[in-house]
Amino acid sequence: MVEYKDTLLMPKTDFPMRGGLPTKEPQVQAQWDEMDINKLVLERTKDRPHYLLHDGPPYANGDIHIGHALNKVIKDMINRQKSMSGFHVPYIPGWDTHGLPIEQALTNKGVKRKEMSVAEFRELCEKYAYEQIENQKSQFRRLGVRGDWANPYITLKPEFEARQIEVFGKMAEKGYIYKGLKPVYWSPSSESALAEAEIEYKDVESYSIYVAFGIKDSKGVVPADAKFVIWTTTPWTIPANLGISVNPEFTYVVVETNGSKYIVAKDLLEKLSATFGWEDVQIVQEVQGEQLDMIVAEHPIYKRDSLVMVGDHVTAEAGTGCVHTAPGHGEDDYQIGKRYGLDILSPVDNGGCYTNEAPGFEGLFYEKANPVVIEKLKEENALLHVSKFTHSYPHDWRTKKPVIYRATPQWFASVEMFRNELLDAVKATEFTPAWGETRLYNMIRDRGDWVISRQRAWGVPIPIFYAEDETPIITPETIAHISKLFREHGSNIWFQREAKDLLPEGFTHEGSPNGKFTKENDIMDVWFDSGSSHQGVLVERGLKYPADLYLEGSDQHRGWFNSSLITSVAINGHAPYKGLLTHGFVLDGEGRKMSKSLGNTIDPIKVMNQYGADIIRMWVASVDYTGDVRISMDMLKQVSETYRKVRNTLRFLHGNVTDFNETTDRVAYEELREMDQYMYMRLQDVVKTIREAYDRYDFSTVYTTVNNFVAIELSSFYLDIAKDVVYIEGTDNKDRRAMQTVMYDTLMALVKLLTPIIPHTTEELWSYIEFDGKPQSVQLTDFPEVVEQANFAELRTKWVKVIAVRNEVLKALEEARNAKTIGKSLEAKISVYADSETVELLNDANIDFAQLSIVSQFVIAGSKENAPAEALVLDKTALVVEKADGEKCERCWTISETVGASENHPTLCKRCADVVENYYV
Repeated sequence: MVEYKDTLLMPKTDFPMRGGLPTKEPQVQAQWDEMDINKLVLERTKDRPHYLLHDGPPYANGDIHIGHALNKVIKDMINRQKSMSGFHVPYIPGWDTHGLPIEQALTNKGVKRKEMSVAEFRELCEKYAYEQIENQKSQFRRLGVRGDWANPYITLKPEFEARQIEVFGKMAEKGYIYKGLKPVYWSPSSESALAEAEIEYKDVESYSIYVAFGIKDSKGVVPADAKFVIWTTTPWTIPANLGISVNPEFTYVVVETNGSKYIVAKDLLEKLSATFGWEDVQIVQEVQGEQLDMIVAEHPIYKRDSLVMVGDHVTAEAGTGCVHTAPGHGEDDYQIGKRYGLDILSPVDNGGCYTNEAPGFEGLFYEKANPVVIEKLKEENALLHVSKFTHSYPHDWRTKKPVIYRATPQWFASVEMFRNELLDAVKATEFTPAWGETRLYNMIRDRGDWVISRQRAWGVPIPIFYAEDETPIITPETIAHISKLFREHGSNIWFQREAKDLLPEGFTHEGSPNGKFTKENDIMDVWFDSGSSHQGVLVERGLKYPADLYLEGSDQHRGWFNSSLITSVAINGHAPYKGLLTHGFVLDGEGRKMSKSLGNTIDPIKVMNQYGADIIRMWVASVDYTGDVRISMDMLKQVSETYRKVRNTLRFLHGNVTDFNETTDRVAYEELREMDQYMYMRLQDVVKTIREAYDRYDFSTVYTTVNNFVAIELSSFYLDIAKDVVYIEGTDNKDRRAMQTVMYDTLMALVKLLTPIIPHTTEELWSYIEFDGKPQSVQLTDFPEVVEQANFAELRTKWVKVIAVRNEVLKALEEARNAKTIGKSLEAKISVYADSETVELLNDANIDFAQLSIVSQFVIAGSKENAPAEALVLDKTALVVEKADGEKCERCWTISETVGASENHPTLCKRCADVVENYYV
């Protein structure tokens, strides 16, 4: 006795329905390690054109956050896609390891920095950095990121530092490195100079004061008893005042009020009168700004000269038109002071406290000095007005404390000397998204020279010696020697040896007749470290330079993209990258910035432990990363639901082709039924769309395309219909093999196309797929090529109409189900009334509308005009749904009048009886 249910060819697969990713993924990664997958991939592609995505180094401190995960997964998806699209793709992950955060971390752990030598402290910094690298490395690997993890680049490695010294030397040789006393961003909390890239802005409350400066020498231009009125929001800089700047094009007025005379810009008089409460203001004189040049005013506290100068930087947007000028504390102040030969006075020390160059304020911290200076101005009857206001002010991005402009002797890398070359290099770069070009171009156009010296211990030393007469020594000979020493011993040797022991043997210099030398104690800005990575990694390791792509967050237009551009153009005349890709920041589900204090952070480690790395990766693919992106546990839950649908569809496809031998059972395209040809065409559309999206780094289109294809065209259409064939027909039935051909191609295409996004899942599935010559890993395959067939255009036009009719049939069936006319669609007989064009389509012998609609009987009943009153009238058709005629087949569940026709199988329809007779009896 045959059990009919045993004759159904139900799906068979060991690929589990449940992913169990948190447990399964580490097992998959262990298999990758065992086979050394990165080496196998590179060996397979070694003869292909090279593609190089150069890793921007994260800082080696603390666990990774969700922004790190976004960044590294995007990089990994690009690398995997390129590797499967015809390229050789070596990927060297890296770490940035010098700088203040590590010094601070050790201090927080109780390390007594001042009780040890610089060299000893640096050794502790290095040890700490390596600990952090190992921690982050394991977390990045847990995300499934593939690369040369055994040989990452690390900015503290001797070979990297040696190359960095060479970059510095080449820039110096071209005259781009110089030492200058000029105002730079100075962080009293870090006791170090900062670059623009290390500045962030926060709102603070500041004083706003108006101060009157008497006149020592009016040059006969204005009344000797008049006073210049200046405005400043930094009262603490008044002790550093050496001048007053006016605009040569402005008209200034001498006004008299309450028995005193004051000089201000005419355009600002009305506003200032209101601020000061001046009444009965008389204009005594009008004078052009250029006529005020070289008048000598008097400092209100110190009674020293304060020179009046003319400069275009003076505006009438705020203030008085007379600008307080302290050359040691402002860029514009410095420039005009230099032009007029003023001293660069900066009476503030490294910690932000006044020195003895500010008599009466010595030792005061600059912020605490504000009210003291104001009080002193009151005593001198020089304070006209004081108030407070809130504005955006620069802060140290590490300590989060305010910074000041302060003139100190620093080493600079010129930007001005080759700015045009830099701007040309920006124009030659391809940007994703396109607005990145404007952003970087403007930053390079507007930035000042780069202050590259830092007054810290943990970093790459500035390789400069000083002769006895203080002449700085930077020669090709000394640079080559230091580079060689660093390559052999690491940069700590700079702090372990005396200057004479670091110089080339027999080195002499006319500035040191006694052979005595000293060395620079400052280190380089950490952006010079990572900014030299095109030499320390790409050139050092014989990789492609310039790289095809640099990829980081949008904040790196002012950071790594910027410093890398400057160093590369300086020494080689071109950018280190052909393309720049930026992503936004990760916000919480409500669009707020993540912070521990708000409790709205998402920990990628916890997410991987709960959902798996492939869910994070799928989330990354789902978002438009070119702007800020959102994440929440609810969003991850939604992504995991999409993942479940995709996984189950892949499982269903695999289960239905386990008895399909690609070599012997494939049905040629020409012999496929039209519905199968249509689905094959749609598969090619999907492959084309996905490949093009990958090529433009548009992963959200990949995600959407796969999701729609799986949910709409596979699950709700083709695979639903396919059950009537692949389960019911005999093993070698041609219709069955035709559908298996399309299902097999779909499975193979999807498993490969999804590998860059969910590699753990596709690798797991790959282990269950069997065919001759199967590569060891899906990562050792290429994306499917797009195949075009001659009838695709015709199919596309025709099947738009077929699908439209099917959709109307499904609507009628749904209404019949709701009315309890039928239960399952196989219980239905549907009669269709349609216009002549649709009837012609319904009569097409190549299309089985009953099978397409999953109904037992499909009748073309007549024209739409003749439809009975009970018909459901829709756009193309009018439809009547009723119970099908006949009995239910025990095997295929269709309602058929042929049930009982077989003497041996009275409960089966004729089709099922024939299958059972031919295959199972």
